[in-house]
Amino acid sequence: MKLLPDPIQHLIWAFERLPGIGPKTASRLAFYLLRAPKEISNDLAAALQGIKGSIELCSICFNFTLSGQSTCDVCASSDRDASLICVVEDPLDVLAIERTATFNGRYHVLHGALSPIEGITPDDLKIRQLLDRVQAGGVKEVILATNPSMEGDATAIYLKQQLQPFPIKVTRLARGLPMGGDLEYADQNTILRALSGRQEM
Repeated sequence: MKLLPDPIQHLIWAFERLPGIGPKTASRLAFYLLRAPKEISNDLAAALQGIKGSIELCSICFNFTLSGQSTCDVCASSDRDASLICVVEDPLDVLAIERTATFNGRYHVLHGALSPIEGITPDDLKIRQLLDRVQAGGVKEVILATNPSMEGDATAIYLKQQLQPFPIKVTRLARGLPMGGDLEYADQNTILRALSGRQEM
């Protein structure tokens, strides 16, 4: 006996395929859409259909941009410092840094991190394109803002090695204790990084 009609079950399965969404959340979303006004479902369907055809990768930094627009707004802006490149793993990381409203350089999105276990090699990422940008000249500093994970650290170390021949400064985002956090609740690695990255007051 089927507990749910096929269209509802298929919608739940579709939601479950999204990252971070389990069976319970998928069910809640599906039942919300069933009860919501039709306009909400129509708007969602239109947005999903339109996103693939209207978005491309920036030809310079590989962040998302509108189709037909070869460069994103950050790369096209003359107000941004082209000599400073912040390297991130994903486009979402660009959003996180932009929300601070303190970084005025440009970006380079790798679209992943090195992971031998998952078979992700340097050829699968936008590393060659980063080296080409640096080789073209005008870059003074590259900030490695990969995630603080084994894969992120491995990617940062690899990039540091690849960037060594160029006369540029290569830096890594500082890591340590979060604002408002208690030392007693911090894990060993966080305290170790905070100690090694200490600064003079």
